[in-house]
Amino acid sequence: MDRRSFVKKAGQTGAGAIGIAASLAAPAMAQSLPKLSWRCTSSFPKALDTIFGAAQTMAKYVRESTDGNFDIQVFASGELVPGLQAADAAAAGTVECCHTASYYYWGKDPTYALATAVPFMFNDRQMNAWLYYNQGNELLNEFYATQGLYGLPCGNTGAQMGGWFRKEIKTVEDFKGLKMRIGGFAGKVLQRLGLVPQQIAGGDIYPALEKGTIDAAEWVGPYDDEKLGFQKVAPYYYYPGWWEGGPTLNLLVNLAKWNELPKPYQAALTSACQAANCDMMASYDQKNPAALKRLVAGGAQLRPFSQDILAACFDAANATYAEISAANAAFKKIYDSQVGFRRDAYLWAQVSEYTFDTFMMLQQRGGKI
Repeated sequence: MDRRSFVKKAGQTGAGAIGIAASLAAPAMAQSLPKLSWRCTSSFPKALDTIFGAAQTMAKYVRESTDGNFDIQVFASGELVPGLQAADAAAAGTVECCHTASYYYWGKDPTYALATAVPFMFNDRQMNAWLYYNQGNELLNEFYATQGLYGLPCGNTGAQMGGWFRKEIKTVEDFKGLKMRIGGFAGKVLQRLGLVPQQIAGGDIYPALEKGTIDAAEWVGPYDDEKLGFQKVAPYYYYPGWWEGGPTLNLLVNLAKWNELPKPYQAALTSACQAANCDMMASYDQKNPAALKRLVAGGAQLRPFSQDILAACFDAANATYAEISAANAAFKKIYDSQVGFRRDAYLWAQVSEYTFDTFMMLQQRGGKI
């Protein structure tokens, strides 16, 4: 046999062996992992396509990475359970998991809020750095375990807006007696300044503003706010939403179900949540600029909170943290970790990032970009 003939036949044999191995390995791999079908209840309606969509993105990645063997069906708020009962349903095992904002449950325990956002803490990048590289998620899961849950970051809106107001807010005194639709922790802080927080579902905010039942409302940011038409009844659009600098959405899994998952499925779900976390922030960064332009064109009047107002809110937030930390060891442990990381995070952020961003913003204002 000559050399060329030998090499050709050897190659054919090798290719055949590889093909046979692949045909054997693929079914063996599939057979070694169970077919699972989970239900994920969302705290959000389908109309909030970017927020609700993060759970759909997560489920899509899990399905594709497991060749369809691990299927997660996502249900909108109210289809299985009410949106604000999503975590309770997951903990009870009514569903295997939920997609929610952990701070919705701060009334049960303020520690829940630290997994999403608390006033004057992180922007989205800093929150991710703390979660993924400063043991943040490990600390949160120590707490979640006491609630029968396992948590994974699964989405971020970026810094939110400060809300819609029927009148201008020029001083801290303007908060006194103001009735505002505002969620949980921030409402507790603003109560110190005389504001009266109101808990109102998204679909009821517009009529409440229109009738004067409330004086102000916060929602998310330009893309989501535009859908609700707030600028027609409360024209002053304030920023920043200091209570939500980098709010993280959370996939909360029933702890027993998480522990039962095969390791490859745990890895697939973890990776899918991380991908959805990145995808959601990118989506908002693409959608918000155009939405803000449309809102301003439609009558929205942008206003920044003054430095005096922000300083008063910052002090009120710190006083609230001190009270809660004195009475809640779980909260204090995680809060102290966040505060320690925040100190260095903002020290670094003001060097290269801030200088670059500030210069580029000045070029934009000057019409050069």
